[in-house]
Amino acid sequence: MLGYAVSALALVSNLRGGGPALVDDGFRRGVVLLLLCQGLFLRYRLRDGFPGLRRDFQPPQAMASAGGTYRLRCSLMGHELDVRGLSRGLFPPGGFVSVSRDRTVRLWAPDGPNRGFTEMSCMSGHSNFVSCVCIIPSSDIYPHGLIATGGNDHNICIFTLNNTAPLYVLKGHKNTVCSLSSGKFGTLLSGSWDTTAKVWLNDKCMMTLQGHTAAVWAVKILPEQGLMLTGSADKTIKLWKAGRCERTFTGHEDCVRGLAILNDTEFLSCANDASIRRWQITGECLQIYYGHTNYIYSISVFPHCKDFITTGEDRSLRIWKQGECAQTIRLPAQSLWSCCVLDNGDIVVGASDGIIRVFTESLERTASAEEIQAFENELSQATIDPKTSDLGDINADDLPGREHLKEPGTREGQTRLIKDNGKVEAYQWTVSEGRWIKIGEVVGSSGATQQTSGRVLFEGKEYDYVFTIDVNENGSSYKLPYNISDDPWLAAYNFLQKNDLNAMFLDQVAKFIIDNTKGQTLGNTDTEFSDPFTGSGRYVPGSSSGTSALHAPDPFTGRGAYQATDVKAENIYFPKKEAVTFDQANPTQILGKLKELNGSAPEEQKLTEDDLILLEKILFVTCNTSAETPTAQQLQTLWKAINWPEDIVFPALDILRLSIRHPSVNENFCSEKDSIQFSSHLLKFLRPYGKQANQLLALRTLCNCFVSQAGQRLMMSQRDTIMSHAIELKLGGNKNIHIALATLTLNYAVWLHKVNNIEGKAQCLSVISTVMEVVQDLEAIFRLLVGLGTLISDDTNAVQLAKSLGVDSQIKKYASISEPAKVSECCRFVLNLL
Repeated sequence: MLGYAVSALALVSNLRGGGPALVDDGFRRGVVLLLLCQGLFLRYRLRDGFPGLRRDFQPPQAMASAGGTYRLRCSLMGHELDVRGLSRGLFPPGGFVSVSRDRTVRLWAPDGPNRGFTEMSCMSGHSNFVSCVCIIPSSDIYPHGLIATGGNDHNICIFTLNNTAPLYVLKGHKNTVCSLSSGKFGTLLSGSWDTTAKVWLNDKCMMTLQGHTAAVWAVKILPEQGLMLTGSADKTIKLWKAGRCERTFTGHEDCVRGLAILNDTEFLSCANDASIRRWQITGECLQIYYGHTNYIYSISVFPHCKDFITTGEDRSLRIWKQGECAQTIRLPAQSLWSCCVLDNGDIVVGASDGIIRVFTESLERTASAEEIQAFENELSQATIDPKTSDLGDINADDLPGREHLKEPGTREGQTRLIKDNGKVEAYQWTVSEGRWIKIGEVVGSSGATQQTSGRVLFEGKEYDYVFTIDVNENGSSYKLPYNISDDPWLAAYNFLQKNDLNAMFLDQVAKFIIDNTKGQTLGNTDTEFSDPFTGSGRYVPGSSSGTSALHAPDPFTGRGAYQATDVKAENIYFPKKEAVTFDQANPTQILGKLKELNGSAPEEQKLTEDDLILLEKILFVTCNTSAETPTAQQLQTLWKAINWPEDIVFPALDILRLSIRHPSVNENFCSEKDSIQFSSHLLKFLRPYGKQANQLLALRTLCNCFVSQAGQRLMMSQRDTIMSHAIELKLGGNKNIHIALATLTLNYAVWLHKVNNIEGKAQCLSVISTVMEVVQDLEAIFRLLVGLGTLISDDTNAVQLAKSLGVDSQIKKYASISEPAKVSECCRFVLNLL
């Protein structure tokens, strides 16, 4: 048998072109080397070179010393189909919650002095299979916490511990909800096959995280407030801060299936590429772990350390300690969908056979000898498919007989194959017991079926079936994914539409589905700008120098400087009732600059003398309390002017900024007929690398749109688009742009407070939190504080969301600002609400 190993190594050496040290990157990526040494099959992944090999050659005592050995504690029957999700419970202590394809949610509690668990409650509320579960921490109202479950019906059900029906149902996802994670202050994060993650607070969706291009299989809320992680079938992991993607982690070669938090700065991920990765939130991959030989579905960490467990499609639970796989436990089920670690260190595993198994290090909680023997008997009768295990290609004629089991193994979890009476049997070595345990018979097919395990993946999603359809003999083949809960005719129609195939095939494809599934169903300030042409000291967009300037009072505290008083402070800052506008102007300088730049305009866009008179008239009408109304001809000329080239358009934008405050101008540009064209034109100026003068004036114009109803409707209907463009300007260093951005956010807060739109408030809070991190100008900070106070006034949900985003810790430093005093005073009022 040693000759096989020598030959194999020689072959590899020849392929490499030298000795083992000369392995090249092209060879080691994904290569698997199968050695047959004295009847022992070892499968090595050479992805990261020889360091991975050296780990596998550690002496047995090194593996055993990483911790105690886990043994069966109990097997729990109850679910009728796959156990898809598990979560450690808060109450009763030591308990856990399980969810299943049988559509039920079950609460388990330790069985007193016995080794087992008792099913305390069986809850239901989903109309299709349940795929994930998490516990929402205790609150004053629910001291025992809540149970959140996600299902194939696209819904999230929230249960109390004392009721079998949902307390409420969260609707919003458009496909299976496959992952859940809870955070502080009642926040809940959900991931779905619809490629999005959603942030919920109580019964409201606060925000939707968009950016992945395939199913979001895993989500986690990090300990630091406002940080969230999502893992996807697009092979990436994304880090989100206050609702915005801050970083994308790449490295996995297949769907990311699970995430686990180690501490404030590190986390783990597992994937269908059979690897586990340890990351820093800064983006660095610190370590890659190999051991599994098929999809890894679930990962969970031990309390207060970096040790963890994983389960997957290779029938194994693997326990990782000090960076090494310390123990491998095989189970008599093909798919080990879920796992969790209890407070006492015991491990719970849910599998495709519908059985929950609990493993323990404690001798007191270990199952009886009879129960362990029954488990081993069940394991020995399992069938192993070489294609889904770590056994590789097998030639039974080369295998030794039963006498080979007399030789001890060399490491924990080592697998050995023998041939007995014409059958190939697999055994695993356990160091703690010093014996070989039979883990099944090797056959040509898996013991699980598509119908029982549901593990068929297509484009990152799970289906009961994925058919290959040949439309004609010479045509291409197409994949048709199908779940038994789908309508076969609708599935056939969608398949034909997606692949642009003739509708004449509808009956044929639908009949094919029905025949092959046998009809199964599941049932139902001062500016910093300089003149870009003549230097500083002359007209500056948005400036108010000169004696002819029109001055506006401080929109928060009245005309003149803020004066602190000795009397008890009164909150005069929020909730703000009306929009804040930019009214200051010097019409003479604006018109002077417009006439000067008109000479630089392209011939076809030059303004005539009559045009300039019309613009002077509209500026006079809108800057004075005149009873006149701008004419259609004046408005057309203004539109012509604001379409000048970007290098010279800023004085025209300044006229627009002032004119949009007039009701008739506001109605003209912001009415339903022209609003999209108008807003799209303004958004062009918000490009991060555009002219700062244009950015500033476009932001100020958007702020001023809020003065009339037509503008308010436009701003609210285009909120997502406008805010996503505007926030891109936060990284610039211009304080006037920051003040305008803060004012825009404040004006949105004013109207969101009026209409009490919680999802809009969530977006606005996210923007405030994000902008706060980079803005330094105190006037901008002040306006953000007023907006924050306005958003959370009289709304406990908004208060909780602000806390979950960590806004309170962000703003505390402003409570000690001495000048201007309005900043510290407003900050203290906000902190009082939080």
